[in-house]
Amino acid sequence: MKKRSFKDTNFDSSINNISYLYKNITSMSSLSEQEEIRRNKLKELRKIGINPYPANLFQVDSDSLTIKENFKENKKVVLAGRIMSRRIQGKASFAEIQDSKGRVQIYFNRDEICEGDDKTKYNEVYKKLLDIGDIIGVDGKLFKTKVGEKTVLVKNFQLLSKSLKPLPLPKIDPDGNKFDEFTDPETRYRQRYIDLLVNPKVKDTFIKRTKITNSIRSFLNKKKYLEVETPILQPIPGGAIARPFITKHNALNIPLYLRIANELYLKRLIVGGFDGVYEFSKDFRNEGMDKTHNPEFTVMELYVAYKDYFWMMKTTESLLKTVAIESTGSCSVKVNEKIIDFTPPYPRIPILESIKTHTGIDVLNISESELKNSAIKIGIEIEESMGTGKIIDAIFGEKCEQHYVQPTFIIDYPKEMSPLTKEHRENPKLTERFELLVNGKELANAYSELNDPIDQRIRFEKQLKLSEKGDDEAMFIDQDFLRALEYGMPPTSGIGIGIDRLVMLLTNNSSIQEVLFFPQMKPEKKSLNLNEAEKSIYVLIKKNESNNLNKVKEDSNLSNKAWDKGIKNLVKNNLVKVVKSNEGLFIQLVN
Repeated sequence: MKKRSFKDTNFDSSINNISYLYKNITSMSSLSEQEEIRRNKLKELRKIGINPYPANLFQVDSDSLTIKENFKENKKVVLAGRIMSRRIQGKASFAEIQDSKGRVQIYFNRDEICEGDDKTKYNEVYKKLLDIGDIIGVDGKLFKTKVGEKTVLVKNFQLLSKSLKPLPLPKIDPDGNKFDEFTDPETRYRQRYIDLLVNPKVKDTFIKRTKITNSIRSFLNKKKYLEVETPILQPIPGGAIARPFITKHNALNIPLYLRIANELYLKRLIVGGFDGVYEFSKDFRNEGMDKTHNPEFTVMELYVAYKDYFWMMKTTESLLKTVAIESTGSCSVKVNEKIIDFTPPYPRIPILESIKTHTGIDVLNISESELKNSAIKIGIEIEESMGTGKIIDAIFGEKCEQHYVQPTFIIDYPKEMSPLTKEHRENPKLTERFELLVNGKELANAYSELNDPIDQRIRFEKQLKLSEKGDDEAMFIDQDFLRALEYGMPPTSGIGIGIDRLVMLLTNNSSIQEVLFFPQMKPEKKSLNLNEAEKSIYVLIKKNESNNLNKVKEDSNLSNKAWDKGIKNLVKNNLVKVVKSNEGLFIQLVN
């Protein structure tokens, strides 16, 4: 195999154009000692003609998994990955590189890499200028070590990307115990790229997430339903009872809303003649955040003509059984210490029966004021703007939901809770709606869809009255949707399944942040990497009452050089300021 040159001939002509960027690179931010060392190595690489970020293609023909599963002694391979460990032993060393499929051991031998007298590539580049975290490309051949480890004998290597920050890899003691693991949740969610590199199980979660969505898509495609896309920016936030995010279209000079649901657009497509449509949609709700709620979330909504909510219950059972088996290998999945079984059929319990069982309140046969008083007596917080529907929802959410661990259909909701749902065929006070509860949380919400345009208008108008009372989650009146219904929508059943919550269940995660690559976080507080001298000066300034500069310097016991550099960086990072007065120089903390 032809050896690859480690010197980039196209690099020399461009180095002068960017060298200025690296002359004072440490002045761009406060760097740790390790970061400064790596930037110095970056300069040295450029000095000897190596581009640490080459533009040319590096063609791989293998990966860590293929090497292990289809191992053949002396087989030539080309692969690329990130250095995750190194054991340098003079003129030879072992390392591990990690690619998208896992890790594999590689073996560097100085005389294999540097066949002539010039040993620079091994002695200088590999041993001194590369670090754990760097991405390299490797040409080599396969062999097994004396202990049977499948390994790549490196014949040539190329630096593909220099890492300027050290990876937060765990430390392992002689007994195999791990320390300093990258486990802080907030840091993991903010720096998911590092989380994926150093915590392999995290990557497995997201691979399974894709398996789950692919399984749903395959199930629906086999039924000939059409996957569609509908607007994210909407003139009216319809399809759910929720608080929207608001923005503005400058050219049109109109407010727009990030969609809270895609229901009304999908039902317009049913009016337009499609028998079955579905969409994996990003929805947005300007509400609180907790372990099961993120302001941006994924829902799969499905609408099928000439069906009702009984048909949708059976379809949901079949879908979830299929997805569980295809993504986990079983209908039963472990969730914390519980076993959730998705094998049909699921119990069907009327919501009014559930509330009466768990609270003793007969919500359908009392007035709104009596309902409010009953809710307050059992500890439910009631706001003045809340109507009957919201009160019932609050009672059920706080007193009933947690009792349904195994998949359970809660059915037949009161009209006040379901403004888009068809009136129940046997009881005009109820609607043909169900929610699927699993592990004490809502996983899906479905209806026999309301297709009577006159009834729909009345329901919208009731929502408008709630809005006038101060309910900022009440639905808007969507005149265009009403117009669509007036042309006639066939009997239809629709469902929305929370994909994030389904993934949580099937991957045994209790927090929604664990199944989102980049969950919404509070603004990050600026963190500064202070060295030990800077920390000691800062602590002294906080403790010293007079903060006389000479007194603080004397108490620090630092050399003149360390003191000057420490004070300079503290001032630069706006942590302290030096003030001159008639009595001398004083140091003050910056508020």
